[in-house]
Amino acid sequence: MAFFNLFSKKEKKETLDQGLQKTKQSVFEKLTRAVAGKSKVDDEVLDNLEEVLVTSDVGVDTTVEIIHRIEERVARDKYVGTTELNNILREEIADMLTRPGKEPVDGIGEEDVAAGSEGTTPYVIMVVGVNGVGKTTTIGKLAWKFKQAGKKVYLGAADTFRAAAVEQLCIWGERVGVPVVKQQMGSDPASVAYDTLSSAVANKADVVIIDTAGRLHNKVGLMNELTKIKNVMKKVVPQAPQEILLVLDGSTGQNAFEQAKQFTKATDVTALAITKLDGTAKGGVVIGISHQLGVPVRYIGLGEQMEDLQAFHPREFVDSLFK
Repeated sequence: MAFFNLFSKKEKKETLDQGLQKTKQSVFEKLTRAVAGKSKVDDEVLDNLEEVLVTSDVGVDTTVEIIHRIEERVARDKYVGTTELNNILREEIADMLTRPGKEPVDGIGEEDVAAGSEGTTPYVIMVVGVNGVGKTTTIGKLAWKFKQAGKKVYLGAADTFRAAAVEQLCIWGERVGVPVVKQQMGSDPASVAYDTLSSAVANKADVVIIDTAGRLHNKVGLMNELTKIKNVMKKVVPQAPQEILLVLDGSTGQNAFEQAKQFTKATDVTALAITKLDGTAKGGVVIGISHQLGVPVRYIGLGEQMEDLQAFHPREFVDSLFK
C-alpha cells in the first residue's frame, strides 16, 4: 500500500492540470488544425493526427501503435466524428499504457520499506542521470515525502566531481531536515556510498537516497563507476540498491527518451522520474517513454513546490492531457 497520500486527489489533479498546461495547449491547437473542415475521422485526419503526435514528442513507434488502434476503432465503429477524437485518443492511449504489466505504482509503498522500519535493512535508492535534469531537486523532494510519511531518511552525496552538487544536496538536507553524508571533493563515490549506508544502518534509518555524478550516457567508463558503487553498497546492505531511479528532463523531448534507452542498456534502471514538465510543451514524451521502455515511470515533476513531484498514473495523465 502506497503512503504518499499527503494531499487530496483534488489538489493532485489541479497540480497535474496546471503542470501540463503548455503541453495541453500545444496538443489542442495541433489537433484543431488536424481536423479543420472535417466531419469524420478519415485517412487525411489520421495522417494529420500522426504528425500531431510525432511533433508532440510522443515518439514514432508509440505514434504508429496509437494510429493503428484508432484505425481499428474507425473500422469497427464505421463512423467516427472528429468531435469524438479527443475521447478516442484518451481511451486508446490510456488503455495502451495500462495493459497487463504496465499497471502504475504509486511511488514506493510501505511494503518496500517495511524491513527498514525494523532498523536492519534500509530501503536504498540510487539516483542516476546526466547533469541538469533535476536530479538533486528530485532527491530533496523524495526525502521530504518520506519524512512526511514518518520515515527516517539519510542522503549520500556521492557526486564528488562537482562541489555544487554536494552543496546543493546539503542545502536540501537542511531544508528537509535529514542528514547528509559527504566527503571531500574528489573522494571515491563508492566510499561515500559505503559511509552513508554504514551510518544509516547504525542509526536505524528507513530510507537511504544516494546521489551520483551526472553521467554522460555515452561514456562507458563512467557507467562502470555506477557498478562499483552498487557492489560496495552490497557489502553493507546485501539487497542494496533496491531501486535505481533514472531522472530525465522532460523538456528535452526525444533526447530524454534517448538517454533513457542508453541508461537502461548500461545499468539496471528500475524506475524513472521525468521532471520539468510544467515548463515545456513536450510532455508527450512521457507517453512514449512509458510505452516503449520496460521500466515504469514512477514520478513526474510538475513544478517547484515539494508536492509538485507526483506519482505517475497513466490514466490520470492522459485524461488531463486530452480532456
